[in-house]
Amino acid sequence: MKSPAVVHGTFAIERLYEASPVRVFAAWADPELKGRWFVGPEGWTLVKRELDFRIGGNELLHGRFEHGPETVYVARYHDIVEAERIVSVYEMHLNQKPHSVSIATVELTPQGAGTRLLFTEQVAFLDGGDGLASREHGSAGLLDRLGAVLR
Repeated sequence: MKSPAVVHGTFAIERLYEASPVRVFAAWADPELKGRWFVGPEGWTLVKRELDFRIGGNELLHGRFEHGPETVYVARYHDIVEAERIVSVYEMHLNQKPHSVSIATVELTPQGAGTRLLFTEQVAFLDGGDGLASREHGSAGLLDRLGAVLR
């Protein structure tokens, strides 16, 4: 049996926040703050969360939908420059099956009294599906929630 083709995609999302780069960075680094905005969509319930925010550290976000899949996000941090940049590689699993592998880069740049955030993701979908539009939409929603937490 032939395995599904790998489908590749890339997207970038920009946001402007009325908060300093130090504050925006803290919302990624602090487990309590990140737990307020980095969650699944409506209908998703948290099972387990872990965050070891350091180069070589890992993050886990495990949840499930009431009438849908179980999701597991596992990330490893490869580059962290305080208040400037975060680079991680992460895997997504749906119902204990590999779904995708991504490299995600967060770049923070001072913009007046606030911060310009540029989120770039390069993704390989392992199950043959092209979920790029859905992934970009979900990531945009997370960044909008981040903005609400920063307000």
